[in-house]
Amino acid sequence: MTQPDEDLVQAASAAFGRGDLGALRDQFIAADIIWHIAGTGPLAGDYYGVAQVMELLARISELSGDTVRTEVRDVSDDRMVVFTTIRAGRAGKQLQLNLVHVIHAENGKATEVWTQSSDPAAAAEFWS
Repeated sequence: MTQPDEDLVQAASAAFGRGDLGALRDQFIAADIIWHIAGTGPLAGDYYGVAQVMELLARISELSGDTVRTEVRDVSDDRMVVFTTIRAGRAGKQLQLNLVHVIHAENGKATEVWTQSSDPAAAAEFWS
């Protein structure tokens, strides 16, 4: 990432860490944001627009008793983010879902890959 992108990530993380949801809303979140949280937990789902995202962030703070803190571990030019759709068939079942791959590469070859599914429960059921 470029330095301005890294600065933006660090500043947004710091605002959340100090509980400044107003700064997040006003400086870092677009009015028409869509925020996806994968999984099956109580926060999983899709949040549309700044109002829903602010409610999500407030709920995270509330549920944790304002103890949530983030630590930006890496904002790097050597990571690629790839959005894909996977489709497959198996034993009479069909699968279609979105994936996000974060790929770290060195010398033109992937050295580490993180994959996140848009529906981990559906993926688990399909591959089981």
